[in-house]
Amino acid sequence: MFVASLCCLAPVVLVLFGLSTVAFATSLAGILYGQYKWVFRIIGLILLGISIFIYIRNKKRICTIDEVKKRRNEIINIVTIVLISGVVGYIIWLYVVIEFLGILLKIW
Repeated sequence: MFVASLCCLAPVVLVLFGLSTVAFATSLAGILYGQYKWVFRIIGLILLGISIFIYIRNKKRICTIDEVKKRRNEIINIVTIVLISGVVGYIIWLYVVIEFLGILLKIW
């Protein structure tokens, strides 16, 4: 979720830390969100998938194909819950929190 929202979070952070002007941050937000938003979203989904895999393998101790077949419903439930939570969290984070900060700082 964090990586996927970097396209809009980076300009806000730059302004908050005084490292950028609002004009540059607005331009940067337009470029990052306009041209590269799908790159950030794909990287975020890949990292989410890797974290699900690591969780299932290390915490749940599902390492073999036989274990996967036996605990298929548990794996499907974990993946579904994490994906739904990730998408809802991303939408709330990006379109509510970051949007509010951007409006407050007059970046957009």
